[in-house]
Amino acid sequence: MLHPDYPHLFRPLRIGNFEVLNRVCHVPTDISSANADGSVNERVIRYHEEIAKGGCGLIIVGASSPDKATGRPTVTCVCVDEDPLIPGLAELAEAMHRHGARCAVQIQAPGRQAAWPRKNLLSASDQVIDIPGSAGHEVVYAEELARGKSIRAMTVEEIYELVEKFAEGAWRVQQAGFDCVELHGAHGYLIAQFMSPYVNKRHDRFGGSFLGRMRFLLEIVARIQRKCGRDFPVGVRYSGVEWVPGGRELDETVQVARMLEERGVAFVDISAGIFEAPAAVMDPMYYPQGWNTYAAEEVKRHVKIPVITSHTLRDPEYCERILAEGKADLVGMSRQLIADPYWANKALARQPQEIRKCISCLVGCWQESLMVKRHMRCTINPAVGDERFIDLEPARTALRVAVVGGGPGGMEAARIASLRGHQVTVLEKTGELGGAILSCCSVPGKHKMRWYADWLRYQIQKLNVAVQLRATVGIEQLRPFDAVILATGSRFLRPDVPGIGLPLVTTFEDLLRCRSERCEFYDTSKPAPTDCGQTVLVWGDHFGAADAAEKLAFEGKKVYVVTEAAEFAAWMEPCHRDVMFKRFAGGNGEGLKGNPFAHAVTVIPRTTVTGIAAGGEISLLDQAFRKSTLQVDNVVLAKLEPDDGLYVPLLEAGIRAVCIGDCRQVRNLRAAVAEGANAALTLDQDLMLNANAALISRLPTEVAVMGR
Repeated sequence: MLHPDYPHLFRPLRIGNFEVLNRVCHVPTDISSANADGSVNERVIRYHEEIAKGGCGLIIVGASSPDKATGRPTVTCVCVDEDPLIPGLAELAEAMHRHGARCAVQIQAPGRQAAWPRKNLLSASDQVIDIPGSAGHEVVYAEELARGKSIRAMTVEEIYELVEKFAEGAWRVQQAGFDCVELHGAHGYLIAQFMSPYVNKRHDRFGGSFLGRMRFLLEIVARIQRKCGRDFPVGVRYSGVEWVPGGRELDETVQVARMLEERGVAFVDISAGIFEAPAAVMDPMYYPQGWNTYAAEEVKRHVKIPVITSHTLRDPEYCERILAEGKADLVGMSRQLIADPYWANKALARQPQEIRKCISCLVGCWQESLMVKRHMRCTINPAVGDERFIDLEPARTALRVAVVGGGPGGMEAARIASLRGHQVTVLEKTGELGGAILSCCSVPGKHKMRWYADWLRYQIQKLNVAVQLRATVGIEQLRPFDAVILATGSRFLRPDVPGIGLPLVTTFEDLLRCRSERCEFYDTSKPAPTDCGQTVLVWGDHFGAADAAEKLAFEGKKVYVVTEAAEFAAWMEPCHRDVMFKRFAGGNGEGLKGNPFAHAVTVIPRTTVTGIAAGGEISLLDQAFRKSTLQVDNVVLAKLEPDDGLYVPLLEAGIRAVCIGDCRQVRNLRAAVAEGANAALTLDQDLMLNANAALISRLPTEVAVMGR
């Protein structure tokens, strides 16, 4: 029976010798959560099982190494290079099969982009590379300089040895009971290195011509078919366009698909990019929904095998349209299913408003995990990598909880506390919930942050959490509560320099204040955003500084950014930073459309402001004590400090309180959400503050008795 809203999304599809019951595909992502030897553990099983329970039709387990010795894409990826790994892989397949999903394992040799080992890495050709957006980036220690990673070309003998290891890995995947296998030929990993005219400079049988560059992949496919039989489906993921000069373009992508179909490949999975241009690989929040589908659409015109499209797919309605218009056969998601593994079930239930949309921040799943050699996390879904949040147990003791501050950390704390049965009141000083992330609503390309704010606000509303807006909070008002979670965020730091109080000085919060009266949560009483002149100085080094600079530059202003740091936004996730600086220079991210900034943004590092004159003359001083001046119309402050003034008085009054998010330390969204979730999970029987002023509960019996 056809689904009334999404008839194509929930229609079966034949892939090789098996049928997928719907068109939702978990395209492979490396969650770097296996054991150190590459064996499957409960964390890996639970992640994929939740996605299967969530209704995903085809799940491709990402980035499994065929040879630990020559390279792992992340330090704790799944491996398929030894027979003793088969039982764990079989448990993983069974966990997905029992919920009706079909499943595959992607096999990936990273080559030059290995996270481990760090040295003596292999590729198609000799290279010295600089790929800071990759998990295999060069490690530069605190007091050293980047030199680039030296990569050596594989010998023909090494190539054939690795072909055999790919095939052995596929055989192990088949033995474990998976329905098919996928080969990773995208993003500049080893197969892609051989396929790419940009990387492959060989002059033997594995380079030169198109067929020569394809030979490594074709040898792997043929060897898998010999070991596993031609009825065991093999798919290939590769980049439609590499977005570097001399890289693969769309015409060759079609040629690749035709050749793979002729060689018996069961499906193709069309991705984008190479890590020299990392934004197209990872598509940060600047990228619009479905921006890469054009490549799958072009491939599909020329082959009969199923084609998977991916990259920034979020809405069921949008995905349905892709399928209905024949642009692809499956819609692929990875980060969206990290953020919400129950995406398919929520679409099936016709409740798209329940979907927690990925905001493409790349912080939890990339910058603060795989990039720094840790297990994967998610900024907006605390259950990823932390199974305590999957099966939330009711609290043994229901408490009265005050959450002071209605930003994302406070709302996440209120949401989880309410789900566990606590009586929660959110006290917010402004006229709407949302906090600092609402500033992104007015920044071109950053509107996805609003998705998460709206989802949280909807959850708070659905759970009937008590909310007091425009609340003035004091000790006596909070005394009746059993626990107080302070989520008061940050306040502006106004350095003691002459002229700091002049009317031409504003803040990024005033500049970025959103105006969207169509929003059901909108506070109509808030003032209009500040209107800056044509030349503006942004002073600071924070998300607000970056957002202010981009908004102003987008509006055609001439923008100067002054920071005391050696580099502006060194804290920023590298794919976002790559796009931002390309926009600052008058360009754009690869694959992005839109007009460039009218004026390049000028960053002035290692410098501070020493004075602001009424006429707009700004006095500057750099770290070498050189003085200079700038003439501007406005100065935008972007320096913050924790707004924690209520914390110590609460403790002195004997009230159990904890700070989360920027109230504790100015950081980012992931920190606020994670700390809010953890605080809410702690609220329970025997609640107390320990010697570190941290909330603890559910104490051992002997300790609990001692405290009574």
